[in-house]
Amino acid sequence: MEPGTILKSQGILSVRDVHLPNKRVLLRADFNVPLDDTLSITDDSRIRATLPTIELIRKGEARLIVCSHMGRPKGKKSAKYSLEAAGRRLAELLNCEVLMPDDCVGDAAIHLIANQRPNQVILLENLRFHAGEEANSEDFARRLADLCDVFVCDAFGCVHRAHASVSALPRLVPVRAAGLLLEREIEVLTKLVSTPEAPYVALLGGAKVSDKIEVVESLLPLVQGLIIGGAMAYTFLAAQGIDMGKSLVEKDHLGLAKHLLGRCADKNLPVFLPIDHVVVGEIKADAPSAIKANGELGPSDIAVDIGPKTIELFTDVLGGRSSQLAGAPRTVLWNGPMGIFELDAFAAGTMAVARAVAQSTATSVVGGGDSVAAVQKAGVTPMISHTSTGGGASLEFLAGQPMPGITALRGGRR
Repeated sequence: MEPGTILKSQGILSVRDVHLPNKRVLLRADFNVPLDDTLSITDDSRIRATLPTIELIRKGEARLIVCSHMGRPKGKKSAKYSLEAAGRRLAELLNCEVLMPDDCVGDAAIHLIANQRPNQVILLENLRFHAGEEANSEDFARRLADLCDVFVCDAFGCVHRAHASVSALPRLVPVRAAGLLLEREIEVLTKLVSTPEAPYVALLGGAKVSDKIEVVESLLPLVQGLIIGGAMAYTFLAAQGIDMGKSLVEKDHLGLAKHLLGRCADKNLPVFLPIDHVVVGEIKADAPSAIKANGELGPSDIAVDIGPKTIELFTDVLGGRSSQLAGAPRTVLWNGPMGIFELDAFAAGTMAVARAVAQSTATSVVGGGDSVAAVQKAGVTPMISHTSTGGGASLEFLAGQPMPGITALRGGRR
C-alpha cells in the first residue's frame, strides 16, 4: 500500500502534500517530555520522534513554529512546566537556533514570527499556560491560527483530547495536514482494526481491567489469541474462583471479567492467563519473593510478576509454538506490562515478553508508555515494527473512540 493511502481515504492531507515555501507553518508537536528535579530532560524520544516532520518542513523552505503542552499547569504560568528545556534540546538536535517567546500567543510571539529568519525555529511556550487550551476555546485557538498559514499536527499522543490546539485550531486553518509521525500512527493502527494479518495475537497487561474494557471488546472479533498478564489478569483469575491473596483485584469488575471470558469461550478464542506468579508479602525491591502457582497463594501474598511457567507459556504463544493457534502469529499487539517492571526484582516477566515480541516473525505494534519503556529497557526497540507514541490515544483509537484531533484535520486544502 502506498504511503498516505489510508490518510487520503479519510480525507486527510499529509504534510508531504502541502505547498510549504515561504509559509508560516505551525506544527503541533508533543514535547511533553519527562524532567528531573533540575528540570533536565531524562528522555527525549518524543522530540526525536517529530524530527522527520520538522526536517521536511525546514527543507520545504517554510518558517517553522512549533507548539506543545507540558504537564498540567492548570492554566497558569510555572517555571516547572516551561518548554525551555525542550527548546534547548531541539536546538542541539537540529543544530540551529531555536527562539522562544515568553508566551504562546500575544505580542512577543507575533514579533518573533514577523522577524523570523529562514534558519531559525520558533518554539512557543507551553500551551497549557492558558486555560483555553484544555477548554477547547475557539477564541484561544483563533489567536494561534493568526500566527500561521499552515497547520500540521504531529502530536498523536494528544489527538484523543478535544483541546484547542488539536481540535478547534485545525478547523480555523484551511491548509491543514498530518505530520509524518501522525500519518504513520494512523496507518498502522487503522490496519490493526480493519485488515490485520492473521493469526493476530493481542497481549494486554497493566493494572486494571477497567482501563482496557473497550479495547478487549473491540479486539474480540479480530484476534485469534488473547494473552492477559499484569495485575489485570488477577481480576480474570479471581473471576474463575482462583484466590489471588492480597493481589490487586478489581472486585467490582469480576462480573465483567467473567462475561468477557464467556464470550471468548463462545467464540472458541483461546485466552492465555498466568499459571504461576512471583509473590511477595510487601511491594519493596528487596522483599523476599517466591514462585507460586494458581491455587497456592496465601492470604498475605501479593503477585507482582508472572512466574517462569507463565513466561514459557506466553513466549511459546508468541513464538508460534502453541497448539491452540493455527501457526505463528503474523500480527502482535502489546499494551501493558506483565508486572511491576519498574523494579528490577519484578521485571523478568515483562523483559521476557518484550524479547519474545521482538523476536517474533510477526508485525509487532507496541503501544502505551509502560510497554514502550519496557522494550527500551530490554534493548529491543529496533526489532519492534512500530512503537506508538500515544498511550491513551492508541487505546482509544483501537477501541473505536472518537479522535477529535484526527477528525479536525479532514477536508484540508493544499
